[in-house]
Amino acid sequence: MTPREILEKYWHYKHFRPLQEEIIDSVLAGKDTLALLPTGGGKSLCYQIPALATDGICLVISPLIALMKDQVRMLTEKHIKAKYLVSGMSHREIEIILNNCIHHDVKLLYVSPERLQSRLFIDHLRQMKVNLIAVDEAHCISQWGYDFRPPYCEIARIRQYLPNVPVIALTATATPEVVDDIRQRLEFRNGNVFRSSHLRPSLSYSVFQEDDKVGKMMRIISNVGGSGIVYVRNRRRTLELARLLNDNNIPAAAYHAGIPIKERDQRQKDWQKSPNGVMVATNAFGMGIDKPDVRFIIHYDLPESPEAYFQEAGRAGRDGRKAYAVLLYQQSDINRLRESLETDFPAPNYIRNVYRAICNYYQIPVGSGQDCQYDFDLEKVCNSYGLNAYMVFRSLTFLEREGLICLPDHNELQSRLYITIGKEELYRFQLAHRDIGDMLTAILRLYGGLFTDFTPISESVIAQRCGKTETQVYNMLKELNRLQIAEYRPKTIKPQIIFTSPRIDIKDIYVSDRNYKDLKNAAEKRREAMIAYAENNGECRSRQLLRYFGETQSYDCGVCDVCIAKKKTSRTRLDDEIIDILAASPLTIKQLSQRLPKIAKDELISTVRRLLDRGVLQTNQDLQLSCRNSS
Repeated sequence: MTPREILEKYWHYKHFRPLQEEIIDSVLAGKDTLALLPTGGGKSLCYQIPALATDGICLVISPLIALMKDQVRMLTEKHIKAKYLVSGMSHREIEIILNNCIHHDVKLLYVSPERLQSRLFIDHLRQMKVNLIAVDEAHCISQWGYDFRPPYCEIARIRQYLPNVPVIALTATATPEVVDDIRQRLEFRNGNVFRSSHLRPSLSYSVFQEDDKVGKMMRIISNVGGSGIVYVRNRRRTLELARLLNDNNIPAAAYHAGIPIKERDQRQKDWQKSPNGVMVATNAFGMGIDKPDVRFIIHYDLPESPEAYFQEAGRAGRDGRKAYAVLLYQQSDINRLRESLETDFPAPNYIRNVYRAICNYYQIPVGSGQDCQYDFDLEKVCNSYGLNAYMVFRSLTFLEREGLICLPDHNELQSRLYITIGKEELYRFQLAHRDIGDMLTAILRLYGGLFTDFTPISESVIAQRCGKTETQVYNMLKELNRLQIAEYRPKTIKPQIIFTSPRIDIKDIYVSDRNYKDLKNAAEKRREAMIAYAENNGECRSRQLLRYFGETQSYDCGVCDVCIAKKKTSRTRLDDEIIDILAASPLTIKQLSQRLPKIAKDELISTVRRLLDRGVLQTNQDLQLSCRNSS
């Protein structure tokens, strides 16, 4: 099938969005391709369609577990075979999925970048018929990007096993420096770069320095109306502002990573259905949302970078209608953003001490612990060693970047089941064990693929179907596991920590410059760029953002706070000029136009009408204009 036929068959669209077809053609021609498309611009189709148009499997590398799961779910609903591998899966689960990718018609395999370092993965990869390598969120590979992740650097290494396979890299935001770094680190050969403009004509950017940010936020929401998002930088504030909005009859919900996943999902679903709901959220909210009618985005706190700001602001007005992106700040916010650099980048010695503390907490001797997984209670670890929770969390991100630990998203993996025996043997087991057999019958009717792969299941749904309690279902599934009839992986409820390498002595822990000093310098540069954007009241906001991303614009947007202020100033000057001229002598509109040759006729007429409506000007029987207070 052609790309257009695939588009219509699976996605029911007759036409591609701008640049999609050119990007797909480049990939199908075997060229390395970098696609810079805005949030919501249809990046995933740029690798999914080439994957379906050619024999073999597409390897998709993504750092976002939730988006991987979402993509696989949507593809499966379209009867496209797709799988994902994430941290927290057992060796057995991973092996089964990889074998299916070799021997069955799986079309897309989503993996986290950390997976590329596994010998198990590499051994299986070399046996796969890979048709494309897709690198999502490609800015993560650049140390100059705002979300640099060292495991992304492993991507180029796998190209040696797939020498003739093209790479497509995709991102929504990248400066020219990051674009060059992406191409270099992915070892682009005959590459093409397709860049969609960052210009958003329907989006009005505004920045206000406000003593009363709460009052300003309330006025914006009331005046604009519709649905929106208020972004804040800490969890406590999401709860405070959501409560405040609800107390003022504005339907609102709080969203942050500490809320249980089911509750978060429900809040997101409720918000997406609501025509006027407000989500007060940290930056944990927004990835992958599909809500075109968002009318406003309010940043209650300063974001850490123009990239983050632009991506979050870009979630408004995807339907093409007028929308507003408003940034509120105080001088204290600027001070706090600069000070946060030190807490976001704990000193290397502090990071080493955190590593020693967590190893001691789990009683892991030097040289041991590789692949060991434990329940992780951050509060208990901190209390045991007198450590600051936020500083520990930030230290763990550096230890993860150095490949010493892994912190899987504990709420992203459902319970999974894999039947290890054949169908005939299972049938005999069901006859011999009637109670468990009835439950197995219900499971087989509910879920497919149980004999070939670990399949996500829901104990509550199974319980409802076979008239049992969730506890009874859980116990019977554990019994199936014990009898080796099936392998059952209950959902992990608590956060996990995985030691991805043997414990090393603290003196041997090396925090590389690339993972620390360079990252810190780049983060400081982005913070200062964000502050400069907030404080620059003399240049069109759109022009400022476009210049940051390497684009030039020859005209002002006309709708941001800076442009509107200029218009008001210009209008005031024209008002004064007209009044001064007419105070000297009455003139017709034609004569007035001749006295003001640089003013467009439409602008002059609209200004005169406004001054007439306000009673500043009057007309006589000869249709001459004059000032009311003139003699």
